[in-house]
Amino acid sequence: MADLFSAIEEPAVSKPEETTPEPQTPAPLAARMRPRNLDEYAGQSHILSPGMLLRRAIEADRIQSLIFYGPPGTGKTTLAQIIAQQTSCKFERLSGVESNVSDMRRVLSGASNRLQNTGQTTILFVDEIHRFNKSQQDVLLPDVESGVIRLIGATTHNPFFFVNSPLVSRSQIFELKSLSSDDLFQLLNRALEDEERGLGHMKIKADEEALKHLSTVADGDARKALNSIEIAALTTPPQADGFIHIDLEVAEQCIQKKAIVYDGDGDAHYDTISAFIKSMRGSDPDATLYWLAKMIHAGEDPRYITRRIMVHAAEDVGLADPMALVLAVSAHQAAEHIGWPEARIPVAEAALYIATAWKSNSVITAIDAALDDVRKGRTLEVPDHLKDSHYAGAKKLGHGEGYKYSHSYDGGVVEQDYLGEERKFYQPRDAGTEKKIRERMDYWRRVIARQES
Repeated sequence: MADLFSAIEEPAVSKPEETTPEPQTPAPLAARMRPRNLDEYAGQSHILSPGMLLRRAIEADRIQSLIFYGPPGTGKTTLAQIIAQQTSCKFERLSGVESNVSDMRRVLSGASNRLQNTGQTTILFVDEIHRFNKSQQDVLLPDVESGVIRLIGATTHNPFFFVNSPLVSRSQIFELKSLSSDDLFQLLNRALEDEERGLGHMKIKADEEALKHLSTVADGDARKALNSIEIAALTTPPQADGFIHIDLEVAEQCIQKKAIVYDGDGDAHYDTISAFIKSMRGSDPDATLYWLAKMIHAGEDPRYITRRIMVHAAEDVGLADPMALVLAVSAHQAAEHIGWPEARIPVAEAALYIATAWKSNSVITAIDAALDDVRKGRTLEVPDHLKDSHYAGAKKLGHGEGYKYSHSYDGGVVEQDYLGEERKFYQPRDAGTEKKIRERMDYWRRVIARQES
């Protein structure tokens, strides 16, 4: 019996013409050089050093819901990918920019089914989680709370302000810091040496000063540093010896910022801050602004500058204008909160205020004289009438006896021995607010003289 299907001929299938595949554009260097494990990961030693909580949790596959926040290019997404490679969980990814509620529900439904059928937990990575509105974030909450998913959120914004409180309270928050110049310098060298993923297959000679310039100007952003060295390598023609030479001039062009002679821990560093302080002390606002601008341009830590401003406000302005120290402290706090470039405004405000303020070094002169007296002289005992008298038995010892309460006298001042011996440390200058202090002290002397007459 003939096969029922034998008479049915297979339709002729035309063989597609062979075509040359389109060449694929290689991924950017920053993407190719993403660390594959914690040993390759740069920076963030405050949370990833051996023995730290997060590292132990990653290595033991005991990750709970996490939120990473910090500046761009510090490794938030990379850290999530490393966790994905080291975990037994299913890894899903959403974007706070591109994903909508239907995408979220699809992933969450799949995670729930997976947990019920196979017992496998899902890690959901949400990049730029702060871009989700409150309603979208609320969609995640039940599954985070029930353990259907372990959330890893990444954001450049402080999650305590931009992520719903219930999600924050159910997650561990880790702040990622900007990478140091040394971290970026090592990353650039690694990219130049790596023949498989980096630029090691190219004949490149990179000057150390060029790499240090890129490391500094990248301002803690690994992506920016790697993009710059890639542009330099791809756009610089080889020289006669066949090598691509990346010097300082090339580095400046590729990162669009001029290098200045300023080493973070050498002579230029200390000379510039010295010139800055001496310009403020010398009441030259224009020179003050120039040296400040040089440090800002070089990427100096704003907190280093504001610490010196605070010291200078107390040392060289002092009581001639007490508001100088108040403004300096405010500038320091502002710089810590906002960083460059916005911090240039309050920092410049404080520096200009000090440069144009009345000057007096009477405070440092007085405290140093008192310290010198304590170190070298005889230690003075507290006079009996000034000793504490607020405890049982003090009166029997004569403590507090004969003390004169200043407010009981005209002018709120009275002649009284407060030290036990004659000492003179503070000599107010005849400048600014300190001139008023001198006048006030002279007035008190006249009041005491009238009391004694």
